[in-house]
Amino acid sequence: MGRLYEQLSLDERCEIARLRGSGSSIRQIAAALDRQPSSISRELKRNTGSGPRAGAYKPTYAQAQTAARRWSGARLERDEALREQVLTGLRRGWSPEQVSGRLRLEEGRPVIGCETIYRFIYAQLKRTNDGAWRFYLPRAKARRGRRGHKGGSPASFIQQRVGLAERPAEALTRDQPGHWEADFMLFSTYGQSVLVLHERTTRLTALVKTATRKAKPTAKTLGGLLEALPKRLKQSVTFDNGTEFAEHHSLGLATYFCDPHAPWQKGGVENAIGRIRRFLPRKTNLDDVSPARIIAVAQAYNHTPRQCLDFHTPAEAFSRVLHFERESTSRPSPG
Repeated sequence: MGRLYEQLSLDERCEIARLRGSGSSIRQIAAALDRQPSSISRELKRNTGSGPRAGAYKPTYAQAQTAARRWSGARLERDEALREQVLTGLRRGWSPEQVSGRLRLEEGRPVIGCETIYRFIYAQLKRTNDGAWRFYLPRAKARRGRRGHKGGSPASFIQQRVGLAERPAEALTRDQPGHWEADFMLFSTYGQSVLVLHERTTRLTALVKTATRKAKPTAKTLGGLLEALPKRLKQSVTFDNGTEFAEHHSLGLATYFCDPHAPWQKGGVENAIGRIRRFLPRKTNLDDVSPARIIAVAQAYNHTPRQCLDFHTPAEAFSRVLHFERESTSRPSPG
């Protein structure tokens, strides 16, 4: 039976350097280390310096060279086809989780983990010193971690305000479609905003560029977005405590408000806005953004696979809900 070959350790390489420096022959070194002479000869020939350092065997250099020869690069560096699939998804605004999950859904098996994608992107940021790599990530963060947020609450100015604690359990668990959340995306230019309406179960999201954030026009815009929906898909809307939502009672459906200083309680729309920031950063001048562009951004978001939907898209999920709703209301009553 042939002998199982093991890589030389750093300690063995240090011993090779010491014995070689003292004038020992290759066979003497091999005998001292209980190695084959061919292994020692190959080690010295492969890892001996060149130029002024010719003939000098450096154990740390040899160890580093061995590691470099054995390393084949990150998976996305080695697999060009998979790398292009991943980067194509990221360019569309999908997160690494969404890219990973969608590939698993389409292939019927795990293809690549989201952590592998994150590490690849952050490795490129560090290796290339090119900040453009961060724009492959939904929130374009150069470093991983959470950021703190501060805010106020004029809750006492909102009449007929009902707290979130009274919202039905179906809305909290997302088991029943028709419960919505609404908020405004704000921009650097004062007065510019986009109204965002988000359905909690399917994650479908609508965007409307608005000329004002006054309460009555805001309620009218929200009413227009909800008007065409079946009644069962208009259960409730949840807001933060901004006075722009003070006319909530005119919508004709149940409305609920987050606790003061807790806008995170309407986490669905907060998350959606964070993702949409990739397409509409805060510094965007909405005067240069056409209504068609706003629609395209909404379509991109609604056609992005979501982990919470088993990597189906919000558009697919809402289409199924809407189809079921139409089927259930069009069935003939028993005669």
